[in-house]
Amino acid sequence: MVALAGAIVLSAGACAGEGGATTADAEGSSGLTVYSGRDEEFVGPVFEAFTEDEGIELEVRYGDSAELAATILEEGESSPADVFLSQDAGSLGAVAEAGLFAQLDDEVLDRVDERFRSPDGLWVGTSGRARVAAYNTGALAEGDLPESIDGFTDPSWEGRIGFAPTNSSFQAFVAGMIETEGADATRSFLDGIVANEPNIYEDNSSTVRAVASGEIDVGFVNHYYIYEVAAEDGDIPVANHFFVGGDPGALVNTAGIGILETSDEAGAAATLVDYLTGKQGQTYFAEETYEYPVVAGIEPREDLVPLEEIESPELDLSDLGGTLEPALELLAEVGLL
Repeated sequence: MVALAGAIVLSAGACAGEGGATTADAEGSSGLTVYSGRDEEFVGPVFEAFTEDEGIELEVRYGDSAELAATILEEGESSPADVFLSQDAGSLGAVAEAGLFAQLDDEVLDRVDERFRSPDGLWVGTSGRARVAAYNTGALAEGDLPESIDGFTDPSWEGRIGFAPTNSSFQAFVAGMIETEGADATRSFLDGIVANEPNIYEDNSSTVRAVASGEIDVGFVNHYYIYEVAAEDGDIPVANHFFVGGDPGALVNTAGIGILETSDEAGAAATLVDYLTGKQGQTYFAEETYEYPVVAGIEPREDLVPLEEIESPELDLSDLGGTLEPALELLAEVGLL
């Protein structure tokens, strides 16, 4: 894990028994250390609600998901973390492949759509997020955008696109493209994008604001960022464009959580996992962060394109852990990292 090992230090962890972590021994917990690859603005409120509802204090260390995964791999059995909450499945997969996650309880696993959980029961999704091309509706009509993300390598898009290459979701998208299209095709795509001199941003929110202001015409982001920015800035002239035909640009990834084997707070950690995949957590993600619930019976916001209508590529999200490092290396090689 050369690329991951060189990342900035921060991480997560927790443990479970042979039959999976349960909430039975949560009583008497001294609190949990959570390594969160999700920004505080997205998960801080639900963490506060968890502490209020369950009486379990959380010490949260925020950072980039890939960097947190790298830290967990470096810390190994010495990690102080109990839980790792990741923005993407690739970072979860990297930790799972290293054998550092504990088995989760079947009751929790069974409630989550099988697309959004580890087939080995080592991590579970908390919310779904679709990759899109957010576009300025004043500059473009829906029909002006290509059906495939590869279309943005056309020279006509020079200087008109932007994204955040340091964002874990973008990196997971690249990992997904390697998984479905192969390394050579992914390199060709990235070379074409770089040749078009894209604008580089710190994060997805900045990318959407650049689209809204007309600085760029199109930004590669997760679907919910246009709603987050609009909630803060008011109406913006930006809409989501979804790719079709199983295109790698239509990847539906998942934020998710795993409990580290080394945790001394297995019961409390399992309580947090249960909470985030239960009604309270799923309702929060649906209503407050505009993401897709991963549990049946919780509806997303009415204006979201239904998950079943998104023509995402066929792949096991768990496999992204194995292609995350090659993705980071490739991004560095083409000059995006």
